[in-house]
Amino acid sequence: MKNAFRIISLLEGISYLVLLFIATPIKYLAENDSYVKMFGMPHGILFLAYVIFGIMMKYELKWKSKTFWIVLGASLVPFGTFYIDKKYLRN
Repeated sequence: MKNAFRIISLLEGISYLVLLFIATPIKYLAENDSYVKMFGMPHGILFLAYVIFGIMMKYELKWKSKTFWIVLGASLVPFGTFYIDKKYLRN
């Protein structure tokens, strides 16, 4: 399950960066929202999967509440999921 969470974490982080740094600027600078529409739904699904797997990993890895909230909060910060992978998920 840990490897699945690592993959979801990576994909969620990449989709978030694509939305923030590619799709959103195109939406406002070129007045073209097709990229936001294209990447928004997959990112939302990956975000939900990240949260659900985060909850499952809390029990599997016996994380303290503070660690759990750091892991969940990192999904809201650009590059946060990459930090979580390095700090908490790699052996």
